[in-house]
Amino acid sequence: MSDIAAPAAPERVAADAGIVLDAMQAGGVAILPLDVAYAVIGTTEAAIRRIFAVKARSYEKPSGMFATWEMSRDLHVMPPERHAIARVIVEEYGLPFSIVAPFHAGHDMLRGVDPFVLASSTKAGTLDMLINAGPWHNAVARLALARGVCVFGSSANRSLTGSKYRLTDIEPELRAAAAVGIDGGTAKYANAAGLSSTIIDFRDFRFIRRGVCCEQLTTIFCDRFDITLRD
Repeated sequence: MSDIAAPAAPERVAADAGIVLDAMQAGGVAILPLDVAYAVIGTTEAAIRRIFAVKARSYEKPSGMFATWEMSRDLHVMPPERHAIARVIVEEYGLPFSIVAPFHAGHDMLRGVDPFVLASSTKAGTLDMLINAGPWHNAVARLALARGVCVFGSSANRSLTGSKYRLTDIEPELRAAAAVGIDGGTAKYANAAGLSSTIIDFRDFRFIRRGVCCEQLTTIFCDRFDITLRD
């Protein structure tokens, strides 16, 4: 794997996004710095199978999809007021989070997704979409949409070992499995507990996973929308 050290200047982030998408569209795996933790990602069946294998990850735990709140609005099946919640959290508070909700399986956005990739990235008719997880995440999500592909993955660590917040902390076998890795320094929300993104089921507003920014999100849902997030 070639490691690419990069400051978070917009033009460099955009260039890195192109490198990462090129590698993934060629069938490779990529490692990317997110605000919540480093992620390991792919677009093809071969890449997703390799990610699950090297992480020793159970297929009972589906991959998440890189997205923007607008992509969630177009793909997730939710009332307009729930899409509005996602927009407010991104545009007014700038926080990262994942939305789990039913989705339009026949949407054009998913037309080119391999059936195995989609099956391993959905559960009980729902899709997990990671929103607003930092400059590299957002750039890759937008470029993938422009190219007509979808990016799926999970945290760049062996399963159940805790998230990694620096490229050099990621297990050697994961780094060896990747065609390219971007070094973005230490993740913004690095923490001693090994937490990654907070995942919220927007069908009933319960936590699937309490992660970074969980307390801020709980307060926003309560104060702005009169919604109590629960376990």
